[in-house]
Amino acid sequence: MTLDQVAAACELTKGFISRLERDEVSPSVASLVAVAGVLGIGMGELFDPPSTQLVRAGTGPPIAFGGQHVHESLLTPGTQRELQVIHSRLEPGGTGGVDLYTLRSAVEFVYVLAGSLTVQLASETHLLEVGDALTFPGRTPHTWANGSATDAAEVLWALSPAP
Repeated sequence: MTLDQVAAACELTKGFISRLERDEVSPSVASLVAVAGVLGIGMGELFDPPSTQLVRAGTGPPIAFGGQHVHESLLTPGTQRELQVIHSRLEPGGTGGVDLYTLRSAVEFVYVLAGSLTVQLASETHLLEVGDALTFPGRTPHTWANGSATDAAEVLWALSPAP
């Protein structure tokens, strides 16, 4: 897009857009939202996230991908688009549901830290024990379950790119 096109679409002046591009003005939030929207950029992408982020044990923000009797936390920054890592604690009988589902990621990876996990893919089922890992295309219909009636399971999920 040209400066003229961006300015017209944002209802801002060409001069303002030019100065913004050269970092010579401090735009308002409204101006930033307008420019980001026209350029198809998320607001989070306008700010440089730290190159390193430490998440201490038990401090990852809760995230809910669904399922029953599961507690999940995000271990990667929400702005990280290339990779999303989730820690899940699956209570006894915890499940992703009866119906198979897909995620908008190219690759999905699961690693069992404790307990066991059954992963049902469209055409096969895998029982994973501690230390086992499974990698599959993210668009493969799947679901999962902790089949134990007494023991919780802990797993790490990695999705790339982040859904």
